[in-house]
Amino acid sequence: MPFSSIKHSRFTIKAGVRSHSLIALLMSVLAVGTCSPVFAQTGETEASAKMPQVELDTSKGKIILELNPEKAPKTVANFLSYVKSGHYNGTIFHRVIPDFMIQGGGLDAQMKERDTKPPIVNEGGNGLKNDKYSIAMARTQVPDSATSQFFINTKDNDFLNRSSRSAGYAVFGRVVKGLGVVDAISKTKTTSRASGDVPGMQMRDVPVEPITIKSAKIL
Repeated sequence: MPFSSIKHSRFTIKAGVRSHSLIALLMSVLAVGTCSPVFAQTGETEASAKMPQVELDTSKGKIILELNPEKAPKTVANFLSYVKSGHYNGTIFHRVIPDFMIQGGGLDAQMKERDTKPPIVNEGGNGLKNDKYSIAMARTQVPDSATSQFFINTKDNDFLNRSSRSAGYAVFGRVVKGLGVVDAISKTKTTSRASGDVPGMQMRDVPVEPITIKSAKIL
């Protein structure tokens, strides 16, 4: 993941057969290029009337996301469909790597991956950058493989942007409130845990204390 786990091998950030390992992602996207900036990185702001907001109520506090359907229509529609279905409720941030990103949206506290809808087209070339506090889709090394897992960048990760050598990871919004919550999650202590889906597989960078998305709702 960020490698599909960012989803498990979707840049995420989940390791193993269905895992989308972040480490894998790092290995595969070191040459990613840049895109023109669209989102400002200044603290907590008011949302545009045309940009939907989603609240993630986590065990560490609330995070409010502002999504950009103009730049990432398919990705935003996909994310909102998972929010509406309740898919994210009870999932955890299963991969946390300091000074990189926090990933979630696919596994429960037993480290089991939830069923997903078909993968979507990678909108990584939409001009939005993987800047600090932006939210992007996790996927495998296959560009068009993102489903439900997402990650929040905790630093500027230019190498994850689309370039002539990489399809990039599609950014579709940003955190507008709860920056401190994101920071707190990024600093949590991690360990390795057994996968709930693949016997014998160990997943790395898993928070010692589960960080749960208690609910996700559209504001």
